[in-house]
Amino acid sequence: MVSSISIVSFAAAVAIVASWASQLVLGSVEKETKALLESGWWSHEYLNSTTTTPCNLIAITCNAAGSVTHISMNGYNLYQTKLGRFLNGSSFPNLVSLNVDGAGLIGSIPPEIATLSKLTYLDLSGNYLTGSIPPEIRELGNLTHLDLSDNELHGPLPQALGHLSKLKNLHLMSNGNNGSIPPEIGNLKNLEILELQNNHLTGALPSALCDLTNLRNLSLGWNQLGGSMPSRIGDLKSLRSLQLCYNRLTGPIVPSLGGLENIELIDLSENLFNGSIPIEICSLSTLTRLDLSYNSIVGQIPFQLFNLTNLTNLNLAFNNLNGNIPSSILQQSKMISSIYLDGNNDLSIIDKVGPNSRKIRIIAFTVSIILVFSILVLIIVTVVRKCGCKYKTCQSLTPSKNGDIFSIWNYDGNIAYEDIIQATEDFDIRYCIGTGGYGSVYRAQLPNGKVVALKKLHTSEAEEPALKKSFTNEVKTLTELKHRNIVRLYGFCSHKRCMFLIYQYMERGSLFCVLNNDAEAKELDWRKRVNIVKGIVNALSYMHHDCTPPIAHRDVTTNNVLLNSELEAVVADFGTAKFLDPDSSTQNTIFAGTYGYVAPEAAYAMVVTEKCDVYSFGVVALETLMGKHPKEVLSSLSSSSTRNLMLTEILDKRLSTPTSRSDVHNVVLVASIVFACLHANPQNRPTMETVSKQFLDRRTPLTNLCFQEISIGHLMNPQVLLSING
Repeated sequence: MVSSISIVSFAAAVAIVASWASQLVLGSVEKETKALLESGWWSHEYLNSTTTTPCNLIAITCNAAGSVTHISMNGYNLYQTKLGRFLNGSSFPNLVSLNVDGAGLIGSIPPEIATLSKLTYLDLSGNYLTGSIPPEIRELGNLTHLDLSDNELHGPLPQALGHLSKLKNLHLMSNGNNGSIPPEIGNLKNLEILELQNNHLTGALPSALCDLTNLRNLSLGWNQLGGSMPSRIGDLKSLRSLQLCYNRLTGPIVPSLGGLENIELIDLSENLFNGSIPIEICSLSTLTRLDLSYNSIVGQIPFQLFNLTNLTNLNLAFNNLNGNIPSSILQQSKMISSIYLDGNNDLSIIDKVGPNSRKIRIIAFTVSIILVFSILVLIIVTVVRKCGCKYKTCQSLTPSKNGDIFSIWNYDGNIAYEDIIQATEDFDIRYCIGTGGYGSVYRAQLPNGKVVALKKLHTSEAEEPALKKSFTNEVKTLTELKHRNIVRLYGFCSHKRCMFLIYQYMERGSLFCVLNNDAEAKELDWRKRVNIVKGIVNALSYMHHDCTPPIAHRDVTTNNVLLNSELEAVVADFGTAKFLDPDSSTQNTIFAGTYGYVAPEAAYAMVVTEKCDVYSFGVVALETLMGKHPKEVLSSLSSSSTRNLMLTEILDKRLSTPTSRSDVHNVVLVASIVFACLHANPQNRPTMETVSKQFLDRRTPLTNLCFQEISIGHLMNPQVLLSING
């Protein structure tokens, strides 16, 4: 009797609990539905047309109880919707994944983000989020993936990030975060990817980063980080990619880099590193790309570096390296097609010295200094008379077959001349790949495997004083310029029967040709086009503001912008370039340039300043966005019909309209800069230095308008132009 009563009582209790549970679940679902309704992410009409459960909504996944577990709104248009409207209290207790990549969200990340305590995946990248990363993010202890990249966040990185102990992927790049990297990040022992590049981070690299032994990708480039490289960086045994480029790191490159046994990419370019290249790097058998360019590295290049069988790209350009490299080493190396050594004035490439040469050298040391000097003078005079090629030796090297032309002065002109004649079959038309402001351009593959471009004046052109002056002017200008976005000059030959320049070969040719080929133009998506514009900006800013005296190019066109195999841009053709007098605001000159790109004051008043290049850049940038020369737009800028055109109407129709937050931001930024640069009054145009800084600024002009609503008139608004001019 007692047991029967107990069973009945137990069954009643179970029923009551089940009833309570169902009511709780029902209440939870109702709260979730209400929160979704109030978020503004779905229309009221759409919500009302579905059942009371949110599980039928697009981009939502629920569990068996009907509670929301996954929301994936990436690519949806939630323009000008705030994240805070979605986070209504603790309305999503079971949400484990939230992906709102590129949806157009605005506002800040609210503290209520902490209520989503079961989240394992959070992606808010590619939006317009502002403010700082809230410290409440520490409550998301189950996160394995956090992506806040490509927003407008600012302020220091919170120490709270160090509490996300399960995190594997942390993407915070392309924001405006400043301050130092918190050492608490070293607590994230499961971290595999850490991307903080393209921010405003300062301070030293914390040694705690070396505790992240599972890290595969460490990207800290494009910041203002300083100090030295952590000595324990070799502890990152799992690391495959190390990018510290474009910072202010100093001191030597630490030998412990040799401990990165799985590394594939090391990019330390554009820093202040000094000291020599550590021999330990030569043990990195998995390394495919090494970039140490634009530092202050000294000493000799370890020959063992050329024996790395997987290395395909080696860039040591623009350092203070010295010594001799036997050309046989370069010929045998598998990465010969992608080696950059220029900008090291004391570095030479020579043929390997054989037994007979050693005997001669020993004898030479025993003879008198007068005899040695006489022999050297005789050799130089003989070579000059035979070839007429200008050269200047930095070291007393015996001329040898296939001499080094990869340093602008350190090569034997006669030998290089013979190589070039052989490589082009005496400048046969089959090797001609185009024409420049003067002469023809040829492709030549030299005996050691290097491919170069040759600009050759024809015999009749070499006799014309104006063209000969352009040739001399280009040599003079390019010997003064050292920048990754300016074409490299390797050597030249000047003779009344033969005048040519030896250049870096750019595989994809001119920007003009790429834009006029439908297949190649489609490959040039919005991100690549903006990067090309940035490259031109960097080159012109360097010429105008970092050179003494400043240099005006005077013929900036899409024909004179060349692209390499990675579609990176360099400015070329300096035949009309002019050194400017910094004490004079205007300088009269003869006409130079290409119609359709020349600034009005240069065409009519024959006045040249840096602002002439600014105008030409504006035309080139607009042509890059439109995919064709903007002559109709340029000729009618003052008309109301042109001002009423939508920006989307003039963009290259071979590409789809930009939709991601990043593409929209960059296209609007470039377009606003373009029309500031095309101002009829040169005084109202920005400087190239100002334009360069605009690309570093996270602000987007005309954020109060939807992308489809932006017109050329909006872009030409004085307030917008004023913001571009700073």
